Amino acid sequence: VQLVESGGGLVQAGGSLRLSCAASGGTFSSLVMAWFRQAPGKEREFVARITGSGVSTYYANSVKGRFTISRDNAKNTVYLQMNSLKPEDTAVYYCAADFRYGMTYNYWGQGTQVTVSS
Repeated sequence: VQLVESGGGLVQAGGSLRLSCAASGGTFSSLVMAWFRQAPGKEREFVARITGSGVSTYYANSVKGRFTISRDNAKNTVYLQMNSLKPEDTAVYYCAADFRYGMTYNYWGQGTQVTVSS
């Protein structure tokens, strides 16, 4: 499974961005998809995940109510809509996938930079 993220960039605090992650090489609807992020000098942290059907989602407390994860199985793509962005959301955002539900992911994208200015 190959994952390619896009959509990162520079945005002012309070603004919005939508990240995309295109998957190839596997049955996309069978994959649990997730977003993680890593800020400079910090460990990588979980952001959100979505089941293969898209019915179930789960968010980190730090982004709940501001970020929305969704997927389009016809396009083999998962999205992360980020609203009300804060400077502390600045990080490299990674797309991850696995065929099993949990916190372990075997497939990772290369990451996309999100920078939120104050």
